[in-house]
Amino acid sequence: MQRLPAWLPWAALALSAVSIASLTLVWSTQQRIEQLEQELQRRVEYTAEVKALASTATEEVKSTGAKLGLLEARVAESLAQRGQVEELIQSMSRSRDENVVADVDASLRVAQQQATITGSVDPLINALRQADERLARYNQPRLERVRRAVIHDLERARAVSGVDVPSLAIKLDEAVRMVDELPMLSIAVTGPEPARAATRPAAPTASRPASSVAETPSWQQVWAGWSQQVWDDVRALVRVTRIEHPEAMLIDPQQRYFLRENLKLRLLNARLSLLSRQFDLAQSDLRQAQATLQRYFDRSARRVTLATELIDLVGQQCRQVIVPRPDETLAALAAAAAGR
Repeated sequence: MQRLPAWLPWAALALSAVSIASLTLVWSTQQRIEQLEQELQRRVEYTAEVKALASTATEEVKSTGAKLGLLEARVAESLAQRGQVEELIQSMSRSRDENVVADVDASLRVAQQQATITGSVDPLINALRQADERLARYNQPRLERVRRAVIHDLERARAVSGVDVPSLAIKLDEAVRMVDELPMLSIAVTGPEPARAATRPAAPTASRPASSVAETPSWQQVWAGWSQQVWDDVRALVRVTRIEHPEAMLIDPQQRYFLRENLKLRLLNARLSLLSRQFDLAQSDLRQAQATLQRYFDRSARRVTLATELIDLVGQQCRQVIVPRPDETLAALAAAAAGR
């Protein structure tokens, strides 16, 4: 039997070791490949999930962007509406101020025209007082300057003394009622002459001494008294009166009637002129009525004196009133309307 070489076992052993090492390497490589495949599978799945999440996120981003755009549009719309509301409020406030200014200006101008036509400050005072009350209720700081001007003009208007037309008209009515009772120069009036004459016989008798009166016979006293009375009666038949206007004594009864009516018409015309605030015409009629009283009526009579005093009083109080103009208020209103 042939003997095997000595190196053969060692070669078989080496080959076995190499085989085992190869098998181990193959198995390890296989395990590594399987792990890589599993890792790759996991990554593919993760990538799919990431893509799904990415698409979902993209859709959400798009949805959020759309919602954000809608919100921005609504915010812009709200801001625009707010601006419009603020402009409307300012416009309404500005228009309300302008309306108040325009109304006050128009009322003052109308009152100024009425005061100029009537010659009375009452329409202007009423308009200024109403304007002050309205501005006080409105309480707008922008119009405070206008209110101060209104108060100043109101004080100036109240300082003007007006004419008491109703009182003067009542005085003229009383003078008209007295015309029919006023004595005229053309009517013979028996005054206090007989009374003075009746007292004259006692004067010489009283001046005589008591002894002479006692010694005088009674028939002489009777004769003296009777003759004195006859003489006084004769003197009373003739009166010497100084007349400044001789034509006043030549008026017949019919003319006296028309003269009284003419005097009444003069006084009534003066009354109408006074009520219509035409003070110049009233003064003219009063002067003519005064001249008629002095020329044709007995100025020594109490009623004539009273009528003359009434007409003089009316003539003194019947004067043209200078109505003040509310220039300061009108200037303040113009400045407020211009926005200064």
